[in-house]
Amino acid sequence: MYRRDIAPRVRRESCLALSVAALVFGMFAISDYHYTGVSTELYLLLAMRLIVVVSCLILAFLIGRVGDYSRKSWLHALPLWILATAIILIVPLRPESLPTQVTAVVVATMAFYLLIPNLLPIVAIASLYLNLGFLAAAMMVADIPAVIALRIVLLLIMTNVVGFFALLRLEKLQRKQFALLQEERVQNHQLVEEITHRKSLEAQLRLLAERDELTGLDSRSHFMKRAQALLLRSQHDTAPFSLFMIDVDHFKSINDTWGHIHGDRVLTSIAETCKRSLRPQDVIGRFGGEEFIVALPETHLKDAKMVAERLQRKVTELPVMEDMPDHRLTVTIGIAGVLDEETDLATLIKQADQALYVGKHDGRNRVVVSQKVGDEISARAMHRKERAIYEQAKKDT
Repeated sequence: MYRRDIAPRVRRESCLALSVAALVFGMFAISDYHYTGVSTELYLLLAMRLIVVVSCLILAFLIGRVGDYSRKSWLHALPLWILATAIILIVPLRPESLPTQVTAVVVATMAFYLLIPNLLPIVAIASLYLNLGFLAAAMMVADIPAVIALRIVLLLIMTNVVGFFALLRLEKLQRKQFALLQEERVQNHQLVEEITHRKSLEAQLRLLAERDELTGLDSRSHFMKRAQALLLRSQHDTAPFSLFMIDVDHFKSINDTWGHIHGDRVLTSIAETCKRSLRPQDVIGRFGGEEFIVALPETHLKDAKMVAERLQRKVTELPVMEDMPDHRLTVTIGIAGVLDEETDLATLIKQADQALYVGKHDGRNRVVVSQKVGDEISARAMHRKERAIYEQAKKDT
């Protein structure tokens, strides 16, 4: 996981490091001219440097496109071996510059460990090859004294030890950092899952609180909240507002005769019929037992009565259930409407319930408008008529 995570960064840094190393290596062609002048050795050095630069740039391009150092480690190791070989070959071509080449080997070794991203075993092997090859070439070509050779050996050993343990410590720190980051990611993922789960539970609880489990209509409490908001808006806009209560006739006898399962089927069927008979802006809920309640915003009382009569007719037209062949479903509906801005929802429900009681007392299967609403409408009509007579008499005078 760690190697997959850092793979893009390693490819990017490897491309940059190899490009810079190739350009720096090519730049030292200036020193070649200083040491050898125009000679065969100069041409050989220039050719070698050109090959190394082109090879490193090509490999940098390939690593940037397809280089995964955990799967294609050879592709990342190849530039190190090319650079090491080129540095070793400089010794026989420029033996008089050995002191400066020692410094170059030390710098190249540290660059292998710390500047060019790679696996520690690959870096260690390439550095060992560079150091041993340089020592062998120096002893065979430059004929250096044993003391100088010993000093160079000690210097290269120290360079490799420092580079090796520096890279080892760096890799451990990076892996620990990745482990902490991964742990944080796991905790964040778990936290997100926990939040999602809690939101899901909250949504389920809200649905249970807002919906009647049997019919799918609004629960009583949720209906009261929505109807109250609609009533206040209607009063603010001076718009009509009506409400009616629905009661399933002889529901107790259905439960007693055919069982509660059939009673539940009756309630579900009537609830579906009510929802299909109402507008999207109307609100319907199960008020309790076999009673339903409907709020109709922007609806006059006469229109509400028409809706209630249509709904009552559709209930009576419901197909007879096979297990209840001798029973026809009917409902009684009581209607109330807003009279003034002081009318509250509780008053409307009480008036509709009283009208419903009147309808049940008069034989059921009927739609009844609240008497208070009817009296108020008659009084207002009389008032308007008297006002019209007064205005006409005033004009005649």
